[in-house]
Amino acid sequence: MTEVSRVIDVPPEAVFDVLADGWLYAGWVVGSSHIRDVEQDWPAVGSKIHHSVGPWPVHIQDETVVTAVEPGLSLSLEARGWPLGAAAVGLTLVPHGEGATLVRMTEHIVRGPGKVLPAAVQSLLVKPRNTESLARLADLATGKHARAKSGHPRP
Repeated sequence: MTEVSRVIDVPPEAVFDVLADGWLYAGWVVGSSHIRDVEQDWPAVGSKIHHSVGPWPVHIQDETVVTAVEPGLSLSLEARGWPLGAAAVGLTLVPHGEGATLVRMTEHIVRGPGKVLPAAVQSLLVKPRNTESLARLADLATGKHARAKSGHPRP
């Protein structure tokens, strides 16, 4: 299992607000290129985001499914991208000092061709992507939180 973490200078609720908005998924998940649909009950267990993976025009249409959720604390997903496979992704939010959040992101391949790769090789492939995903998540959460505090939230 590969883990990356990052401290984001907003409270856990502000980070979870981004995670709970499935339409923002392609904005922070590296590799997700287009959101086609988000089920209305996202992020309830079993709900899905229907998305494309990869660059146009060779993108793959697939989905990500919520496998567990604790609002404000954690979100577990199965991210699919066939024929590449599927990965279990976990995001845990831990209060960190005054108004900040430590976000831990784990990932491991659970199905498909990538599962046969040794853990060290999987980590070499996944870690840089997930580090960038957390940087994007930080930017979205920080910007959304600042807009809400200023009284100018976007719809």
